[in-house]
Amino acid sequence: MFKKLTLTDILVTVVIALVFSVIYKIWGGPLYSAVSVLGLHIDQLLYGMWFMAATVAFLIIRKPGVALLAELAAAQGEFLFGGQWGGISLLLYGLVQGLGCEIIFAIFRYRSYHILVMCLAAVGAAIGSLWLDIYYGYITELALWNLSLLVFARILGGSIVITGIFAYYLVNALEKTGVTRLVRPLSNKHYEALDEEIR
Repeated sequence: MFKKLTLTDILVTVVIALVFSVIYKIWGGPLYSAVSVLGLHIDQLLYGMWFMAATVAFLIIRKPGVALLAELAAAQGEFLFGGQWGGISLLLYGLVQGLGCEIIFAIFRYRSYHILVMCLAAVGAAIGSLWLDIYYGYITELALWNLSLLVFARILGGSIVITGIFAYYLVNALEKTGVTRLVRPLSNKHYEALDEEIR
Protein backbone atom coordinates (compact mmCIF):
# COMPACT_ATOMS: atom_id res chain seq x y z
CA MET A 1 0.00 0.00 0.00
CA PHE A 2 1.26 3.48 -0.87
CA LYS A 3 1.83 6.08 1.78
CA LYS A 4 -0.37 9.14 1.51
CA LEU A 5 1.06 12.56 0.92
CA THR A 6 1.88 14.32 4.16
CA LEU A 7 1.73 18.06 4.69
CA THR A 8 5.53 18.12 4.45
CA ASP A 9 5.38 16.28 1.10
CA ILE A 10 2.89 18.82 -0.23
CA LEU A 11 4.88 21.82 1.01
CA VAL A 12 8.16 20.47 -0.40
CA THR A 13 6.45 19.75 -3.73
CA VAL A 14 5.06 23.29 -3.86
CA VAL A 15 8.50 24.75 -3.06
CA ILE A 16 10.06 22.64 -5.86
CA ALA A 17 7.28 23.83 -8.18
CA LEU A 18 7.84 27.48 -7.26
CA VAL A 19 11.55 27.16 -8.02
CA PHE A 20 10.62 25.75 -11.41
CA SER A 21 8.09 28.56 -11.89
CA VAL A 22 10.92 31.07 -11.77
CA ILE A 23 12.95 28.92 -14.17
CA TYR A 24 9.91 28.67 -16.48
CA LYS A 25 9.58 32.45 -16.55
CA ILE A 26 13.24 32.87 -17.50
CA TRP A 27 13.10 29.92 -19.90
CA GLY A 28 9.84 31.03 -21.53
CA GLY A 29 10.77 34.66 -21.83
CA PRO A 30 14.14 35.52 -23.30
CA LEU A 31 15.52 32.03 -24.04
CA TYR A 32 12.55 30.23 -25.63
CA SER A 33 11.51 33.35 -27.54
CA ALA A 34 15.05 33.92 -28.85
CA VAL A 35 15.33 30.34 -30.10
CA SER A 36 11.83 30.44 -31.65
CA VAL A 37 12.99 32.83 -34.38
CA LEU A 38 15.41 30.20 -35.71
CA GLY A 39 12.49 28.20 -37.14
CA LEU A 40 12.26 24.47 -37.90
CA HIS A 41 10.89 23.94 -34.37
CA ILE A 42 14.31 24.35 -32.76
CA ASP A 43 12.43 25.86 -29.81
CA GLN A 44 10.77 22.46 -29.20
CA LEU A 45 14.17 21.12 -28.16
CA LEU A 46 13.76 23.31 -25.06
CA TYR A 47 10.11 22.44 -24.40
CA GLY A 48 10.86 19.65 -21.95
CA MET A 49 11.79 22.14 -19.24
CA TRP A 50 8.06 22.73 -18.70
CA PHE A 51 7.63 19.09 -17.65
CA MET A 52 10.65 18.91 -15.39
CA ALA A 53 8.96 19.91 -12.13
CA ALA A 54 6.98 16.65 -12.28
CA THR A 55 9.92 14.27 -12.63
CA VAL A 56 12.17 16.12 -10.18
CA ALA A 57 9.43 16.26 -7.52
CA PHE A 58 8.57 12.59 -8.03
CA LEU A 59 12.20 11.48 -7.78
CA ILE A 60 12.55 13.41 -4.52
CA ILE A 61 9.21 12.62 -2.82
CA ARG A 62 8.43 9.27 -4.54
CA LYS A 63 4.70 9.17 -3.88
CA PRO A 64 1.57 9.08 -6.07
CA GLY A 65 0.12 12.47 -6.95
CA VAL A 66 3.38 14.40 -6.55
CA ALA A 67 4.02 14.81 -10.30
CA LEU A 68 0.51 16.16 -10.90
CA LEU A 69 0.70 18.52 -7.91
CA ALA A 70 4.12 19.77 -8.99
CA GLU A 71 2.98 20.55 -12.54
CA LEU A 72 -0.19 22.32 -11.38
CA ALA A 73 1.69 24.35 -8.77
CA ALA A 74 4.46 25.22 -11.25
CA ALA A 75 1.89 26.35 -13.82
CA GLN A 76 0.15 28.53 -11.24
CA GLY A 77 3.48 29.88 -10.04
CA GLU A 78 4.53 30.76 -13.58
CA PHE A 79 1.31 32.74 -13.96
CA LEU A 80 1.85 34.53 -10.63
CA PHE A 81 5.45 35.40 -11.52
CA GLY A 82 4.27 37.02 -14.73
CA GLY A 83 5.09 34.37 -17.31
CA GLN A 84 4.23 35.16 -20.90
CA TRP A 85 1.44 32.57 -20.93
CA GLY A 86 -1.41 32.63 -18.49
CA GLY A 87 -5.01 31.99 -17.65
CA ILE A 88 -6.88 28.73 -17.51
CA SER A 89 -4.93 27.30 -20.45
CA LEU A 90 -1.72 27.33 -18.40
CA LEU A 91 -3.40 25.31 -15.65
CA LEU A 92 -4.79 22.90 -18.25
CA TYR A 93 -1.29 22.36 -19.62
CA GLY A 94 -0.05 21.70 -16.09
CA LEU A 95 -2.90 19.25 -15.60
CA VAL A 96 -2.37 17.18 -18.77
CA GLN A 97 1.43 17.22 -18.40
CA GLY A 98 1.20 16.09 -14.78
CA LEU A 99 -1.32 13.40 -15.65
CA GLY A 100 0.92 12.19 -18.48
CA CYS A 101 3.69 11.62 -15.95
CA GLU A 102 1.39 10.11 -13.32
CA ILE A 103 0.06 7.52 -15.79
CA ILE A 104 3.58 6.27 -16.48
CA PHE A 105 4.50 6.20 -12.78
CA ALA A 106 1.26 4.31 -12.05
CA ILE A 107 2.07 1.71 -14.74
CA PHE A 108 5.29 1.04 -12.82
CA ARG A 109 3.28 1.10 -9.55
CA TYR A 110 5.24 4.14 -8.32
CA ARG A 111 8.14 1.84 -7.44
CA SER A 112 10.60 2.45 -10.26
CA TYR A 113 12.89 5.46 -10.25
CA HIS A 114 14.99 4.35 -13.18
CA ILE A 115 16.10 6.78 -15.87
CA LEU A 116 14.02 4.90 -18.47
CA VAL A 117 10.85 5.46 -16.42
CA MET A 118 11.66 9.18 -16.19
CA CYS A 119 12.09 9.29 -19.98
CA LEU A 120 8.75 7.51 -20.48
CA ALA A 121 7.10 9.97 -18.07
CA ALA A 122 8.59 12.79 -20.15
CA VAL A 123 6.99 11.28 -23.25
CA GLY A 124 3.67 11.04 -21.38
CA ALA A 125 3.87 14.75 -20.50
CA ALA A 126 4.78 15.64 -24.08
CA ILE A 127 1.84 13.67 -25.46
CA GLY A 128 -0.46 15.50 -23.03
CA SER A 129 0.87 18.87 -24.18
CA LEU A 130 0.54 17.90 -27.86
CA TRP A 131 -3.05 16.78 -27.31
CA LEU A 132 -3.86 20.16 -25.80
CA ASP A 133 -2.04 21.92 -28.66
CA ILE A 134 -4.36 20.09 -31.05
CA TYR A 135 -7.41 21.00 -28.96
CA TYR A 136 -6.46 24.69 -29.00
CA GLY A 137 -5.70 24.49 -32.71
CA TYR A 138 -2.06 25.54 -32.35
CA ILE A 139 -0.68 22.79 -34.56
CA THR A 140 -3.63 21.58 -36.63
CA GLU A 141 -2.71 23.64 -39.69
CA LEU A 142 0.84 22.32 -39.97
CA ALA A 143 1.84 20.17 -42.93
CA LEU A 144 2.59 16.55 -42.03
CA TRP A 145 6.39 16.96 -42.38
CA ASN A 146 6.27 20.10 -40.22
CA LEU A 147 4.09 18.48 -37.58
CA SER A 148 6.35 15.41 -37.53
CA LEU A 149 9.37 17.64 -36.98
CA LEU A 150 7.63 19.44 -34.10
CA VAL A 151 6.57 16.17 -32.43
CA PHE A 152 10.02 14.63 -32.85
CA ALA A 153 11.79 17.70 -31.44
CA ARG A 154 9.42 18.01 -28.47
CA ILE A 155 9.49 14.34 -27.53
CA LEU A 156 13.10 13.43 -28.18
CA GLY A 157 15.08 16.60 -27.69
CA GLY A 158 12.83 18.49 -25.36
CA SER A 159 11.20 15.88 -23.21
CA ILE A 160 13.48 12.87 -23.04
CA VAL A 161 16.73 14.82 -22.75
CA ILE A 162 15.55 17.54 -20.34
CA THR A 163 12.65 16.00 -18.40
CA GLY A 164 13.99 12.47 -18.35
CA ILE A 165 17.79 12.32 -18.47
CA PHE A 166 18.73 15.75 -17.09
CA ALA A 167 16.15 15.57 -14.25
CA TYR A 168 17.36 12.08 -13.30
CA TYR A 169 21.00 13.15 -13.03
CA LEU A 170 20.08 16.38 -11.27
CA VAL A 171 18.27 14.49 -8.50
CA ASN A 172 21.13 11.95 -8.38
CA ALA A 173 23.49 14.85 -7.68
CA LEU A 174 21.15 16.07 -4.93
CA GLU A 175 21.07 12.55 -3.47
CA LYS A 176 24.85 12.63 -3.08
CA THR A 177 24.66 15.85 -1.09
CA GLY A 178 22.14 14.28 1.32
CA VAL A 179 19.52 16.97 0.69
CA THR A 180 16.83 14.49 -0.32
CA ARG A 181 17.12 12.69 3.04
CA LEU A 182 15.62 15.77 4.65
CA VAL A 183 12.31 15.09 2.89
CA ARG A 184 12.55 11.36 2.23
CA PRO A 185 13.52 9.43 5.38
CA LEU A 186 15.49 6.24 5.11
CA SER A 187 13.52 3.10 4.29
CA ASN A 188 13.43 -0.13 6.34
CA LYS A 189 15.89 -1.59 3.83
CA HIS A 190 18.43 1.08 4.79
CA TYR A 191 17.93 0.40 8.52
CA GLU A 192 18.37 -3.35 7.95
CA ALA A 193 21.59 -2.71 6.01
CA LEU A 194 22.83 -0.49 8.85
CA ASP A 195 22.05 -3.22 11.43
CA GLU A 196 24.04 -5.75 9.40
CA GLU A 197 26.96 -3.33 9.17
CA ILE A 198 26.95 -2.79 12.95
CA ARG A 199 27.05 -6.56 13.56
